[in-house]
Amino acid sequence: MTGLTHLDETGAARMVDVGGKVETRREATATGRIDMSREAATSIAQGMVKKGDVLATARIAGIMAAKRTSDLIPLCHPLAISKVSVDLVPDATGVTATATVALNGRTGVEMEALTAVSAALLTVYDMAKALDKAMTIGGIRLLAKTGGKSGDWTAAG
Repeated sequence: MTGLTHLDETGAARMVDVGGKVETRREATATGRIDMSREAATSIAQGMVKKGDVLATARIAGIMAAKRTSDLIPLCHPLAISKVSVDLVPDATGVTATATVALNGRTGVEMEALTAVSAALLTVYDMAKALDKAMTIGGIRLLAKTGGKSGDWTAAG
């Protein structure tokens, strides 16, 4: 089981010890999308969903989720995040979410950015499901990350 950082020499799960790593500025950006009917998308964009402001609520959900990632994803470190932004862009057939998370620390924030996007899109679904139960969430992926031992990375295409 060599080379897998979350497994010890016997194959048991473990949290990686980052205590010896140098603190650096780290940032990650992730994205995802929820597709839906034109009626649902129009209602969200115009603020006409009975449950309230879908985009504002989803933005807050994403920010909260980023801050609580270690409670949701096993073996993630609890982090002192310094920045979380969640942007939600509605269009004629859905909403695209993009989250950026940053900190000065010893481990990256990729999971926090991905969790923020996921929670934001799930919140859109929850608030608009009365309009369209067939909405689909997908395309959740890391767009970029900076900092740390492995350096900077940007998704192709």
